[in-house]
Amino acid sequence: MKLLRRNFLFMAVATVAFPALTPTFAGDQPSLTPNAPMVLGPDPDTGSPSFRLPAGAIDTHAHIFGPVSKYPYSEDRTYTPPEAPLSRLLALHAKLGVDRGVIVNATVYGRDNRIVIDALDQCNGTYKGVCNIDDTISDAELQALNDAGMVGCRFTFGYRPGELDMTVFARVVDKIKQFNWHVDLLLGRKTLDALAPKLRRLPINFVLDTMGWVASPDEGLDGPSFKALIELLRSDKKCWVKIMGFERLSETGAPYKDVVPFARELIETAPNQVLWGTDWPHPGVKVMPKDADLVDLVPLYAPDAELQHKLLVENPARLYKFGS
Repeated sequence: MKLLRRNFLFMAVATVAFPALTPTFAGDQPSLTPNAPMVLGPDPDTGSPSFRLPAGAIDTHAHIFGPVSKYPYSEDRTYTPPEAPLSRLLALHAKLGVDRGVIVNATVYGRDNRIVIDALDQCNGTYKGVCNIDDTISDAELQALNDAGMVGCRFTFGYRPGELDMTVFARVVDKIKQFNWHVDLLLGRKTLDALAPKLRRLPINFVLDTMGWVASPDEGLDGPSFKALIELLRSDKKCWVKIMGFERLSETGAPYKDVVPFARELIETAPNQVLWGTDWPHPGVKVMPKDADLVDLVPLYAPDAELQHKLLVENPARLYKFGS
């Protein structure tokens, strides 16, 4: 009876809060829509890392795409990714030594969270989810998402005109605080400067993707936006930062060592508020990284075992409610 009730709640979420989208695919190949160019897929030969992740390591930022015949993309998406289903993510994690993970629903799915709900159901508690919602969602629908293993929701700011309007954001925050969720924020470059005062007033935890998009090798550690992030991280215990996106932030390219000093500074500033993620399958990057290279950067910015355990195990287990 409990299983039937859970399946009913999942269907309620999928059909009421996130109505089925019109398929935009022929077979299993994504069709392009205006302003939605095809992006690169992940490197199938990512290599094996030299650095061994600690037991219980958690990748806090990965996406899955497809199969598109079952999980069609939104027609108003801004990019079109190749398929990268759950089976490929699990295979990558096994190769890298990742034991648990967080699946962040991608913007190409709009408010349709079925792909993440189904993935969490298959993973039996070893993965958590971050969903996409808006302020029309009901408490019952939020409860169903919470029961499915969602622990937060995601917003993007600074990528499209008008995205800095905080009205919907504030309403969603008010709705999700009863579930002790966090908000995951993907910011455009330098958007943090405008948002920081509002983030300080939030009643819940907030997580900044990609080191807040303010780690600029050109500007260095004294760049004003990076210094503002350091101050926010130091002064607000609700602020968390994902140590990820080296391939996006680097000015020199692989192996991305020019970004290492920024990661080290963030970890040293607030070792209990940092998280690690791969960002697999790296949608929208110009040059696809090898995930083994990204793992091998870890001991460069978290050089001792205690810091590594906080970054990779303790901190994410606490924020994403994995338990002991």
